[in-house]
Amino acid sequence: MSADTAVPVRTPEPRGSARRLPRADRIRAALRRATPALVLYATARLTGLAVMAAWAWSIGRHPRSLLGHSWDGIWYAGIARNGYGLVIPSPTTRGVVFNDLAFFPLFPGLVHTVATVLPVTVVTAGLLVSWTAAGAAAWGIYAVGERVHGRRTATWLVLLWALLPHAIVQTMGYTESLMTALCAWSLYALLTGRPLWAGALALVAGLSRPNAIAAAAAVGCVTLLALWRDRAARTDWRIWAGAALAPLGWAGYVLWAGYRSGGGALGYFRVQRRWGSRFDFGADALRFVRHLFVGRDYLAYYGSLIVLVVALIALVFLVLARPPAALLCYVLVLCVIALGGSSYFASKPRFLLPAFPLLLPMALGMARARPRTAVVTVCALAGLSFVYGTYLLTIARIPM
Repeated sequence: MSADTAVPVRTPEPRGSARRLPRADRIRAALRRATPALVLYATARLTGLAVMAAWAWSIGRHPRSLLGHSWDGIWYAGIARNGYGLVIPSPTTRGVVFNDLAFFPLFPGLVHTVATVLPVTVVTAGLLVSWTAAGAAAWGIYAVGERVHGRRTATWLVLLWALLPHAIVQTMGYTESLMTALCAWSLYALLTGRPLWAGALALVAGLSRPNAIAAAAAVGCVTLLALWRDRAARTDWRIWAGAALAPLGWAGYVLWAGYRSGGGALGYFRVQRRWGSRFDFGADALRFVRHLFVGRDYLAYYGSLIVLVVALIALVFLVLARPPAALLCYVLVLCVIALGGSSYFASKPRFLLPAFPLLLPMALGMARARPRTAVVTVCALAGLSFVYGTYLLTIARIPM
């Protein structure tokens, strides 16, 4: 499937007979096909967690606290307990003011619900939400990969996502797994001609993270292509409704947070600027890269630079492969936001975790590789992911 074959309306699934089955049977069949990939994903992430936990205990740190109550996880836990309203000046950086309105509400809202329903703490609830979302994300990634390139490539796509250098974040009390799950299934809905589902999922995704606007952009892109190429699509209410729904979650929270902060309709972006975060087309990132070459800094910064360079190379290969327009638009928006934003250089690889289509060219290559090559590559990636993830969480002293 190329970039010129975006699917505006529902078309037959790869297995035509499956369409005639009841919905519950189709879901069970899809889950059976995805099971090997999900088992590999769970094995990879549980092994990574075991490595991290062993090292954390050896240095007197508690793995649960590291996973569920570190950096941004502290803010999400606070919102889940007490709601919004915490504003504190930075103790180290003049002019920086931390306001919890910078964090979107879906993840802490789910954490609050789980902690209310189950007899668990907010931190444990955050991990339960994150781990459940990670499983849903892995399944959604598989579904997209299977739709575009078949089962073998889809399995590799999931495994590669599980073995990213920053994959430890997928099982932390962070929002990346939740956003990835919602965006992956929204993209799958686009690829299978379900614009209304795509828009609804993009709406919910927009409540999870600022960069989840990429899902709405993908829905808008496919909608425009459909309206341009197919006159009949102009009378399909589902296409119009999906496009209208897609940005509402993101825009709704941005507007609400802006007025809640006292800054009006655009007040949310003022909140972000006071955190030291703004969109400057990559100027700050380039200055920081220059600093890394002429000076010295933490290892994690150099690791982040390597990840970003590899991501840009992967983007080139993805563009050359001419993926479906929905995937390409989604990835381009994520890359622009991650690379064009200022400050928090070490967090940029984390911002790209939802950009799983970047792994499609490598997944295709691994699906065609010899078994020995595949085994060696997986072992190398696993070692890097487990060790580097443990380093980021237990040793590095910079925000993830």
